[in-house]
Parts: sequence; structure tokens; C-alpha cells
Amino acid sequence: MSDKLRVAAAHLAPAFLDREASVAKACDAIAEAARHGTGLIAFPESYIPAFPLWSALQAPIHCHDYFIAMADQSMRVDGPEMARVREAARRAGILVSLGFSESTTVSVGCLWNSNVLIGADGQLLNHHRKLMPTFYEKLTWAPGDGAGLRVVATAAGRLGALICGENTNPLARYALMAQGEQVHISSYPPAWPTRDPAQAQRYDLADAIRIRAAAHAFEAKCFNVVASGFVDKATMETLSGVSTEAGRILRDSPRSVSMVVDPMGRVCAGPVCDAEELLYADVDLDECVEPKQFHDVVGGYNRFDVFRLSVNRSRQQPAYFRDEALGNDPDGGAVPTEEAKAKDDPR
Repeated sequence: MSDKLRVAAAHLAPAFLDREASVAKACDAIAEAARHGTGLIAFPESYIPAFPLWSALQAPIHCHDYFIAMADQSMRVDGPEMARVREAARRAGILVSLGFSESTTVSVGCLWNSNVLIGADGQLLNHHRKLMPTFYEKLTWAPGDGAGLRVVATAAGRLGALICGENTNPLARYALMAQGEQVHISSYPPAWPTRDPAQAQRYDLADAIRIRAAAHAFEAKCFNVVASGFVDKATMETLSGVSTEAGRILRDSPRSVSMVVDPMGRVCAGPVCDAEELLYADVDLDECVEPKQFHDVVGGYNRFDVFRLSVNRSRQQPAYFRDEALGNDPDGGAVPTEEAKAKDDPR
């Protein structure tokens, strides 16, 4: 394993609620990053097909058409669109972290805010569903589970990822730290309106991202690749029609930023905010070592006789059915076989 790595944060807008066009744009970005010698490219939260900003711009009773479109354009983790992204990663020979809205065969309306890590050979290395949708995201996505709270050993180091507000959760972050994480990927939306921006007090998304990115990098002694979305002209024009105030609220709300932070919590690339860009940074994983002498919170700077964290990494199912794909557990209940689990969660 080489200790030096070029990473890229894809500060890009998707083709709004257009799965096919968004996949094509992602594949183009993967190829472009590879031409620049990149070993890892990270895409924003719910890059395919869009982030549900409409839920911040009008009452839920007016959002049904957007939800239907979101469900229609979301994608399966084992579907043909994901296969195209995996093939793009294989052709480029680089790792890809992709945020997407995930659909499922068990329900036409159940969606998850998900992220996958794809290997340089196109294999699916990890599949994570956001543990808890934040604020108005609950109008679109269901809660995920702990199955994807995994750090993956790759030629580019030990990689982990959390989605947006999960980077505020100390327990989720510690679960990755405790697996030897060297490169952390944080994905965020393009904007996140919480108040009318005409009011004096408002949530500053850029500051919130910087605080969380630096905190995790400093505590874990890892590099943090932050990939945030971007509101392009087409998205702005579409969402401005949601309500009479939607355009002003979205235009004046704080924007997301993309950046790379080093193990001392310092920004070493970026931030970028106001234009689409592939942000590159050259990182040296050896820089993760020296700071561990000061604060190794998963080693000599903790008290495991005092603190204990237990993480349930089972994939949650709506039901277990007794048939040829199921065996029996010792208590007489039906449990999924390894083959059945793999069909639902191909990693």
C-alpha cells in the first residue's frame, strides 16, 4: 500500500431528479478524476437523483409530486444504474464513494439516504444507509441501520464514510475510529435551509461542516474528504417554482462547502462553494501516525474499563419468511441464510 494518495471531492450538481443523466455525469467525473491521477473520488449526499430541498420550501401537503418523482428516480443498490457506476470505477481504476437515494423491491415508497464505497475493481465494498434522516429529511427517507458502519481496507488506506448529520453523532464517528480509519468521507447536501434567511439567526451550513470535519479529523487523526452538493441554475429555476418565496429562500440560504482536512484539523484543500469543481488534494497517510502519540482515543488515550460501545451491524428486514431460503435458529424461529442476506445486501 502506498502511503500517498490523491483524493477528489466532487463539488457537483446532479441532473435534478434525472437518474440517467446524473449517473452519466457521475461516470464522466470519475473518468476525469482518474485522468488527474486520483485514487479516490467522493460524491455528495444523495447525489443521485437529487437532495429533497423542496421539503424545506413548502408544506408537506404540497410535496407529493416531488416525492413521487424522487421514488421513481431513486435507484437500487443492485440495479443497472449502480452497475454503470461500478463499471466506470473499474475502467478508471479508482475508488468511488457515491451518495444516492436508494429504493427497494419490498416497498414502492420506502427510500433510504444511502452511500456506497466502490473498489477500483468495481466491487461493492460497503453499503451504508443513513442511520436517521435529519429534520425535514424524514418526509423522504426511512431510518437506516448499522450494517454499513464499516471501515474498509483498500490500497488507498482504511476508508470510512458518514452522511451529513451522522458526522454530528459521536457514537457513529467513534464506531469508525475504532476500526482504524485513515481516510474519512463526509457527504453533504448543496444547501440546508432551516429558517427564512431574512431572519437574523440561521443555521450556517458552511460553518457547521467546517466544525464537524475538523473535529472528526482531529479526534480520529485521519484525513477527512468533504464532498458537498451544488445548486446549479437548472435546479434553482425548478425549485423557485415550488412557492412564491422558494426562490428567495433558496437563493439566500447558506451554501455547502467541499474541502479536505488533515489529521490536525487543518483545511489542506478548498474550501470550494460557489461553482462546480473537482477539488483535488494530495495526502500522505503517514501524517496520521505522529498525532496518535498525543490523543489515540481508540488506543492509549482511552479507558475501556470505564467506557464501552456496542454496535449492532445487522441489516434490518421487514419480515423473515420460512421457505427454502431460510434456516431455523436455535429458538425455532426463521432466520435468513447467508445466501438470502447476500441477495438483499450484495457487498
